[in-house]
Amino acid sequence: MPGSQPSRADAPPDLAVTVVDIDDPADPRVDDFRDLNSVDRRPDLPILPGGSPGKGLVIAEGVLVAERMVASRFATHAFLGVDKRLRELGPTDPTLAGVPFYRASAAVMADIVGFHLNRGVLAVARRPVPLEVPDVIATARTIAVLEGVNDHENIGSIFRNAAGLGVDAVIFGGACADPLYRRSVRVSMGHALLVPFAHAANWPSDLDILRDNNFRIISMTPDAAAIPLSDAVDAERVAFMVGAEGPGLSETAMRAGDVRARIPMARGTDSLNVATAAALAFYERAR
Repeated sequence: MPGSQPSRADAPPDLAVTVVDIDDPADPRVDDFRDLNSVDRRPDLPILPGGSPGKGLVIAEGVLVAERMVASRFATHAFLGVDKRLRELGPTDPTLAGVPFYRASAAVMADIVGFHLNRGVLAVARRPVPLEVPDVIATARTIAVLEGVNDHENIGSIFRNAAGLGVDAVIFGGACADPLYRRSVRVSMGHALLVPFAHAANWPSDLDILRDNNFRIISMTPDAAAIPLSDAVDAERVAFMVGAEGPGLSETAMRAGDVRARIPMARGTDSLNVATAAALAFYERAR
């Protein structure tokens, strides 16, 4: 088999992982990290009904995000990285016993993933069984609900904002991008792996599940007729619903909410980026 055998002699002591040196980019042991920029072959494409070229994997990029994957419900089954990042990561968590850390030069790693990776380390996990809406709202006080948010960076930013501002869960409605795409996970700084989320099976009728659990559903809108955000957030349980850049929430989703709320804007500005608007809503709730 291409590559070398496991090597610990020159690895940091007390690691839980097994260090395996890789010197051949074609080594099949690193296939889970291959072609990350490929539109139709990247391994973090979800496995869809009827089959797809994806492997349904989750990729964590960088030391901090890899650490958060290890701390999450996503069971890490391999790492790929340069020696410097192995020493920075120092994976000693006992749950990683025997998990391979494929150590490679920066050049070999670039050939494997398809580009030069400045962060120098990747971790990979399989997607666990998806959580359901009742699971993620059971103990939540504040949640975010997304409709039509199809930009991976916005989704990642919303997760990072949610983690930083005390939002307990995220619900995905119709036409949203994959929250477990590598870019979303990276922009979220790994919080997409830590903040619980679920997809609504029936949109927007599943909003009734929230209402039945005493959530006030706040439809975020720039409409001047909506009440100020600060007047809407005082319920015991709150769900902030935000829509895509440009069109915002669909009228159907807006009608399914309990109240329409707006962020007061300076003259000549009608709206904010969706992740920024969500962050302000989360802050107003926390405040």
